[in-house]
Amino acid sequence: MRGHYNLIAGQSIERLAALSDGVFAVAMTLLALPRHPPPAPPPPGARAGGGAPAPLAPRLLVYLMSFLTLGIFWVGQQTQLNQFERADRDLSWMHLTFLFLVSLMPFSTALMAEFFHYRTAMVLYWFNIFLLGIVLLVSWRLALRHGLVVEAMRAGTAAIERRIIVAQALYALGAALCVFSTSWSLGVIIVLQLNYALAPAFSRRWIP
Repeated sequence: MRGHYNLIAGQSIERLAALSDGVFAVAMTLLALPRHPPPAPPPPGARAGGGAPAPLAPRLLVYLMSFLTLGIFWVGQQTQLNQFERADRDLSWMHLTFLFLVSLMPFSTALMAEFFHYRTAMVLYWFNIFLLGIVLLVSWRLALRHGLVVEAMRAGTAAIERRIIVAQALYALGAALCVFSTSWSLGVIIVLQLNYALAPAFSRRWIP
């Protein structure tokens, strides 16, 4: 009976996509809600008594970065789901793991916004992005191994995997810059995200 259940469980791509849309919508909404983690001590060399509006710019940038992150991964997951003939129990749980990591983005965003000048916050934020990419890559390989990908897309496997791996390598490079400056790290990651979000649109518009 257990073996039969595993064969029929979690086969609906439509239900998985609907759950995904809901989780992403909630996570994107929570990004903008005010959160109040414990106040951070001032970084070394910071001037005492600085004005309160100073942290506003990094908070807005972190919010933008997180919204772009979720948008990019939503497109990536939906692209995968559109190439599956069906799901199975293992693939469904893999995407549930992916959605769990999506639900952590508001927390890692709040941490990054509050402790902007601290490398640990940037590393934890990047690790959240890293796990999202890894799970998406593993889910694609799992679907291929289980024969769940439509026949027409199996030839494009290398390109899909390469895009994920290159993106994760570039994110890691951006995160590594926090050794020198968290501002540099944040700026590089935002540029990378803008590239992944906007470059395809520009290519379709300007490249014949």
